[in-house]
Amino acid sequence: MTNAVFMPYVLAFNRDAIEDKIARLAAYCGIKGGFDGFQKAILKLRKELKVPHTLPDFIKGLETGEYFEFHGEFYDIPKIKMSPAPTEHIPLLVGGHADLALKRAVRRGDGWMHGGGTPEELDALLAKLAGIRKAEGKEDDPFEIHVISMDAYTVDGCKRLEDKGITDVIVGFRMPYIMGPDTEPLQKKIDHLNWYGENLIAKVNG
Repeated sequence: MTNAVFMPYVLAFNRDAIEDKIARLAAYCGIKGGFDGFQKAILKLRKELKVPHTLPDFIKGLETGEYFEFHGEFYDIPKIKMSPAPTEHIPLLVGGHADLALKRAVRRGDGWMHGGGTPEELDALLAKLAGIRKAEGKEDDPFEIHVISMDAYTVDGCKRLEDKGITDVIVGFRMPYIMGPDTEPLQKKIDHLNWYGENLIAKVNG
């Protein structure tokens, strides 16, 4: 009972200090209005985070080739038609490692896109995805999994990834985070692609 009585006083005592720290953080982030401004910014962000949930609805509506209109909380689209329309469904891939992103990929998308990390982290994410797909009753539905992995550069590695349920790999031949102009000659880029096609794609898919 002592804790039950004491805790509200502790929270009240610390409120000013907490609000002061949040106000300082808000100022550092360029948010005006101190603590109240920070609260409004958080509420705005929470609202904007819902936007991706609505995107699949009108993307799938447009690709039918028929007239389609969409009226939602964030978008209001009059009746329009896409012509020519795709002859088959365009897979919608959802990226992100957070639990919410993984759930969104399963519930609203056609696949998930990995953002990189260690093999152990990838295995943990794949396990989470499998659990979500099972919980949603979608474990047998078609689902693409695109990953970044060093295993993608060897035939045996690609087969290991395939055994884990991975459908596609994302590869590159230069460090993407180097600042400044790309000085690599075009022919070298073409050579890299040809090498990968001959030594990996042809052997893995052959």
